[in-house]
Amino acid sequence: MAIGDVIVGIDIGTSKVSLVVGKVNNFSQIEIVCTYSTKCRGLKKGKIIDEQEIATAIEKLVKNVETDANLIINSAYITIPGKYITIVQNSVQREPKDKYSGISVKDVTTSIMQVKDIDVPDGKQIIDIVENEFILENGKSVSDPVGNLSSVFTLKAQVILADKEYMRQISQIFRKVDLDIDGMVPTSLAQRGLALDSNELNDNIMLLDIGAGNTDIGVFEGESFVYTNTIPLGGDNITNDIALVLNISEEEADKLKKQYGLAMKSFIDNDNEILLTTCKDDSKKVIKSSELIEIIEARIEEIFSLVNKDISSKGIKQRINNVVLIGQGITNINKSDVAGKIILNIPVKIATGRLISTVRPEYRTAYALVRYVAARPFAKTVSSSIDTESSENIFKNVIEKIKEFFYS
Repeated sequence: MAIGDVIVGIDIGTSKVSLVVGKVNNFSQIEIVCTYSTKCRGLKKGKIIDEQEIATAIEKLVKNVETDANLIINSAYITIPGKYITIVQNSVQREPKDKYSGISVKDVTTSIMQVKDIDVPDGKQIIDIVENEFILENGKSVSDPVGNLSSVFTLKAQVILADKEYMRQISQIFRKVDLDIDGMVPTSLAQRGLALDSNELNDNIMLLDIGAGNTDIGVFEGESFVYTNTIPLGGDNITNDIALVLNISEEEADKLKKQYGLAMKSFIDNDNEILLTTCKDDSKKVIKSSELIEIIEARIEEIFSLVNKDISSKGIKQRINNVVLIGQGITNINKSDVAGKIILNIPVKIATGRLISTVRPEYRTAYALVRYVAARPFAKTVSSSIDTESSENIFKNVIEKIKEFFYS
């Protein structure tokens, strides 16, 4: 970590936009400077449907920071949904410039620049390089080869590509609020270090982030980031189903989902009666709790079924040992892990990562983004642009900023 760097992370979700400002202290830990979140409906099913609403939300958060923390934010890192990401596995072999002095930082950074030399498909743009492992000539695998005596070394890495059209839309949004983009990070990649425990970090894991309107899939094989995608369903769909089927307001539907949240009807202990108070025909109605749970169960089954279909069609399901659930859309619904295990036929658990319980749910993804950026190896600095007094900020081309993000 680069001590003293101040990192701004922004997560644009289906129901909200969150911002976290963190500083790397002298112990290489992230100190939270401030956190803010505001409701926003500019994103739907993973697509940007209202650029101005997102811009307004970001502007509001930035003004809160500038007022309360006496900082001027000129740039930020942002998350990007899995549906806009393509992962390319690549490797390069390189000889150190001076094999008698050991592998140098320059040797490593040169290999990183070489590994991104791939044929980039039309409509895609490289946004990140994830170093997986360095293999020395004796076959030993290391995370940091600097200083090792080896006449040759191999870098295995993932080249992360993003859809240019989505990048263009995000660039326009940030231009509206006069902010630079420091870099874009896939949501699942950012969350990995926060949501998984030490054993899971070395396992073949599927991380499922079930949010308000989307389910983000991230598949990791140890240190390797192998697949990501987005299913356009989440917790809001469950709420909408309850409201539609029972003919009640969404507010009451959300309250009932939280109060009676259960993923499977077979686990009902007492089939209590529930009085509905917002029926649209102005009458009050009584239902059994089993009727409510049946609605919840149907949508949860659909979400897991779509995930199962996606990973099966990509040929990666058989390589997944465990599934870890995060996200406010489902983790507060009891037995959702059991439902997932039945449908996916893979062990499923709610995230128990050491840090995840220390961060409020609405800030977790933005905080995970800050931690991911701070932990980037071999980068001299990862700091966002922060001032203590206002100055004119000219928006720079996002692609050029991203190139700077990985060592050019």
